[in-house]
Amino acid sequence: MTIIGIDHVQLAMPAGGEEQARRFYGRILGLPEVPKPPELARRGGCWFESDRVKIHLGVDKIFHPATKAQMCIRDRYWVL
Repeated sequence: MTIIGIDHVQLAMPAGGEEQARRFYGRILGLPEVPKPPELARRGGCWFESDRVKIHLGVDKIFHPATKAQMCIRDRYWVL
């Protein structure tokens, strides 16, 4: 098997964090929000996808921020 990429990244967020996620991923990073499938939308969270990047944020009822995890986003000029 040869891995050629990552389809999407799933990140945990606290309940009620959708607006903060929309500000960051949507407005600051400019990723379009896409509708979650109806059966998943009931759980909360939000998905942001472009032709090259897919970030899915799911609600974790017992959310604890990760202390060692990271995700690195690259644009034409910078690594964010």
